[in-house]
Amino acid sequence: MPFTFNRRVIALPAVFAVSALGLAACSTASSPSASDSAGAGVSDEPVELSFLVDNAEVTVGIAEALTAAYTEAHPNVTFDIEQRPGGTEGDNIVKTRLQTGDMTDIFVYNSGSLFQALAPSKTLLPLDDVENMSAVSDTFKAGVTADGGVYGIPAGTAMGGGILYNIPLYEELGLEVPTTWDEFMANNEVIAEQSDAAPVVQTYGETWTSQLFVLGDFANVLAVDPEWADKYTANEAKYADGSPAIDGFQHLQDVADAGYLNKDFASAGLSDGMRMVATGEGAHYPMLTFAFSELQANNPDNLNDVGLFAIPGTSGDSPLTTWLSPGYYIPATSEHADAAKDFLNWVATPEACDVQTEAVGAQGPYFVDGCTLPEDVPQMVADMLPYFDAGNTGPALEFLSPVKGPALENIMVEVGSGIRSAQDGAALYDEDVKKQAQQLGLEGW
Repeated sequence: MPFTFNRRVIALPAVFAVSALGLAACSTASSPSASDSAGAGVSDEPVELSFLVDNAEVTVGIAEALTAAYTEAHPNVTFDIEQRPGGTEGDNIVKTRLQTGDMTDIFVYNSGSLFQALAPSKTLLPLDDVENMSAVSDTFKAGVTADGGVYGIPAGTAMGGGILYNIPLYEELGLEVPTTWDEFMANNEVIAEQSDAAPVVQTYGETWTSQLFVLGDFANVLAVDPEWADKYTANEAKYADGSPAIDGFQHLQDVADAGYLNKDFASAGLSDGMRMVATGEGAHYPMLTFAFSELQANNPDNLNDVGLFAIPGTSGDSPLTTWLSPGYYIPATSEHADAAKDFLNWVATPEACDVQTEAVGAQGPYFVDGCTLPEDVPQMVADMLPYFDAGNTGPALEFLSPVKGPALENIMVEVGSGIRSAQDGAALYDEDVKKQAQQLGLEGW
């Protein structure tokens, strides 16, 4: 039976707006007490939980902070944190370890379409009976639900996908935040002519970062055709059909053809990209707001020098494309399921949210009732919140459709490097998604 996302996912912007409007001073993080967890039936015997996370700095920072706080209150429970790469390589590691029964007791992975590709009802432990699941927003639950079961606890906050920009450079050159793609390209021309900064930063040394011009443009697609995701899932719409869906591919080709990229675009990574946009070495960097942690860790003096705007579309007032956070999951093969559930039960509390904020900073609205953000959020996050407050957001495609091909990041590198045209890249990706759609048993494929 083909999987269809719960239509509540369409309400994503409204749910996020409520969270963003409820900003309040964040309380001081503290360790979880025994009463915060579902620990009444959990053994006091020593147990070590293995924990697989991707190697992004924010993911590791959150995992280390949460596990340390939990162990402080539950000395019998310790954690062995293992790191894996991101991108396609990391996806393959997660799938292989689930299939071979070699997965850790807890792991972090995407919600949405990539979560569906894990065959969760066969490989994961359902978490419907976790006491604090009632505090998790319905929007997030819809992104980690399969065959009627809920399998994940939020690992972080809501994210926005747009264009990070260097504020001092904009002020120096007298530029205004663009509201259309033409205005954006005009700003790039000024930057190229009147400064030494790279107008657009790309970091293909980490291939997953190549996808933002396409994935982050999807709110513009929805604004033009609200039914596009449903048509795409039914194989009735394709990226190569033309605008608005192909626009993200074309944007990537536009900036490459114009020579606006940093010289080291082929080898640079996320940390390089954030450094460049923070210091003014680069003017724009298409990225998710979760990258704030890189900025906080490596360029703390530039926290308020980096702003955010939505990827501009063909007309003004472009919406911001938004992402659910990844989830924490327990494999069906875990030998310490009760202890793992107890830990995840505590993760779904305001206290755990405070631990995360203290560890990596406030990066967006949380998905757990009662969680708050500090009043003095960094500029990048402050620029994101008005989109939520105004309801001017749209969910990324992966939360409206289970169809996502594994080769998008590599195709985007080819388009962004001038190896392949936008039209060819879109057509190749349309072919790439077929296998997954057929594996999911979707009608029309």
